[in-house]
Amino acid sequence: MGYDRTATKRPVNMSLNEDLVRQALGLTSNLSETVETLLADFVRDADSKDAERERQIAVHIAASDALVAKYGSLADEFHDL
Repeated sequence: MGYDRTATKRPVNMSLNEDLVRQALGLTSNLSETVETLLADFVRDADSKDAERERQIAVHIAASDALVAKYGSLADEFHDL
């Protein structure tokens, strides 16, 4: 899916561990860009996991439908009780 890399930037208030921020600033010259990249990766991975979950659900539904089509529903056994 991706995101609009040209979208307007806006300030965001966050509470982060002070020591972690200090260490990160020693590793990058642009903390905002680094966090944005990490956030984009997080969103992409979460979207990918959601899509895979939806795919697995569709596979299970298709298998269940095929089983019912071949053998009928267990509920049919109790339908006239």
